[in-house]
Amino acid sequence: MRPLPSFQPVGRMILVLAFVLVAVWMLWRFLPALAWACVLAIATWPLRERLVRAGVRPELAAGLLTLLVALVLVVPVIVLGLQIAREAVLVVHWVRSLRESGLALPEWIAQLPLIGGYAAGWWQTHLADPDAAKELLGRAESVGIVHWTRVGTQLAGRLAVLVFTLLSLFFLYRDGPELLEQGRALGNRLFGSPAKQIGHDAINTVRGTVNGLVLVGLALGVILGFAYVLAGVTHPVLFGFATGVLASVPFGAPLVFGIASLLLVAQAKVSAGILLFAFGSVLVFVADHFVRPVLIGSATRLPFLWVLLGIFGGLETFGLVGLFLGPAIISVVLTMWRDGVAMAVAEAKAAGPASGQS
Repeated sequence: MRPLPSFQPVGRMILVLAFVLVAVWMLWRFLPALAWACVLAIATWPLRERLVRAGVRPELAAGLLTLLVALVLVVPVIVLGLQIAREAVLVVHWVRSLRESGLALPEWIAQLPLIGGYAAGWWQTHLADPDAAKELLGRAESVGIVHWTRVGTQLAGRLAVLVFTLLSLFFLYRDGPELLEQGRALGNRLFGSPAKQIGHDAINTVRGTVNGLVLVGLALGVILGFAYVLAGVTHPVLFGFATGVLASVPFGAPLVFGIASLLLVAQAKVSAGILLFAFGSVLVFVADHFVRPVLIGSATRLPFLWVLLGIFGGLETFGLVGLFLGPAIISVVLTMWRDGVAMAVAEAKAAGPASGQS
């Protein structure tokens, strides 16, 4: 009588998969924090290695780097929040004065080509008349209250994500080498020798994307900050900071310097507004088409088209952290594609002489 086949491997696989799915479902709300912690750890891992090589204990190095990352992330947000709060008070007083007296029509509005007459008429109807301005701004104010209530709720959620991100980052700094060894062993067990190259490419892609997006974005913020000062933009430091933060997001920097240009035009500084917009457009074009492709492509071995698709696809699918996860996923897919093509070519070459001899 033949022995019955063993179902232990299949049952074990089903059990492991079931527990993994339950764990993912249970930790679903915390996955963004874990993803951000992984991105930050990969981007700053060379600093951790330098501290450890200098004789700093891993626990102390983890604590110092986590504190440094917290300061870099939290302090600018606090400064920006305080600045926005000050500006909000001025905006409230300005809106109240407009509701009482209306806003006079600037002379240059009517001189705009094509749309000047329409814009002047709309301005006279909705802003210059105190009663119409009171009704329009009253609706905007009621919408703003609802909006800021939602913002407060979202801010509390973002704060919780930040806390868990920093906590996870500390343990990644401390136990990172051990986790890497375990990941390599498991990858070799499941996928064989290509697993090491896949992991290496994914890490390099995340680090290259951080350099290409974040560092270039900060440089754009500094350069455009000086441009804001020269152009006479009100609160140039605030606009420069917003440019540096939003420049990591596609079309983020043009939004900021576009608003600054419009404010200059509204203040009758038309030439300064046009020059600022032109300078910002040229600067962003150079950064997006020359600087970022070199920084990201050289580190990832990816054509910049695939990097760009990964950035937009990741942003659409995973949110802000997808800016870095998207290119990493594309890098893994292309690595597996290249390995598969190389294996197919090698097998075809090996089969060629054999078929010829037969």
